[in-house]
Amino acid sequence: MVHLFVAITDRDWFDALARQTPDEVNFWQPSGRYNFRALQPGELLLFKLHAPDDVIVGGGVFSHGSLAPLSLAWEAFETRNGASSLAEMRRRIARYRREAGPLDPRSDPMIGCRILTQPFFWPRAQWLPTPASFAKAIVQGKGYSTDELEGRAIWDAVTERLATGSASEPAAPAVDLPRYGSPVLVLPRLGQGAFRLAVTDGYERRCAVTGERTLPILDAAHIRPFTEGGAHHLSNGLLLRTDIHRLFDLGYVTVSPDHRFEVSARLKADFDNGRQYYDLHGATVRPPRGGAPSPDALRWHREERYRG
Repeated sequence: MVHLFVAITDRDWFDALARQTPDEVNFWQPSGRYNFRALQPGELLLFKLHAPDDVIVGGGVFSHGSLAPLSLAWEAFETRNGASSLAEMRRRIARYRREAGPLDPRSDPMIGCRILTQPFFWPRAQWLPTPASFAKAIVQGKGYSTDELEGRAIWDAVTERLATGSASEPAAPAVDLPRYGSPVLVLPRLGQGAFRLAVTDGYERRCAVTGERTLPILDAAHIRPFTEGGAHHLSNGLLLRTDIHRLFDLGYVTVSPDHRFEVSARLKADFDNGRQYYDLHGATVRPPRGGAPSPDALRWHREERYRG
């Protein structure tokens, strides 16, 4: 059994992203009160346009749900939020929240983030009618299960469209789903934005070394850089204070096999400084919730990047 969620969105959001054909998107909510829990990673979230269109026009593979300040959501996804600028996104949030005027420029509101990978945007000829059970009074969306008749019909229609593609765009489908047989979860292929949110939340918004909680100065660091063969995956990430992230990337600090913070003697030799970092030498590096840094990635960093 696999769940699907048909979520309502506006035509402007869909059109902006369909023109980009991104590898990931943030399907956000203006309210940041409740985290999205209707799907598990690997299930599908589908886009349904507001009336009068009132049809399913695409979707994506759900990878992560988060409540995040607008600044972080924009930094992680930029135009993949479906807005052309941060100012436009702030205007949309104010409109959806029915604010009397624009958001206070000093505010950084929390919003709901539903991170989708491998998004797909169908041409009009492939738009899918909304299920009969989808009541007009529904405001946000409705969940379905493939062990129920209506949910299985949606799944079959989606997989058929993904398998056949567009007649004008015969490229490989964004999501590889079996056209026949039992519905299955899809392994989300995280992009940079999804990685940022997954690492930030996985480390509970605290620096893995210092415990610092000031979010604007925390970075999702790749242990093995993506350009060097590392993956956008939580196991290849550390949430680090920005200064420590910089030193980690330059090889002046690393993580030992027993998850201790190590500072190279080269830091003092090169800069005649670094006392605050040597005070952290030997500190335990806290793992992410429900996981641990990849031993292979940590080994790569010690052998290929660390200055010893």
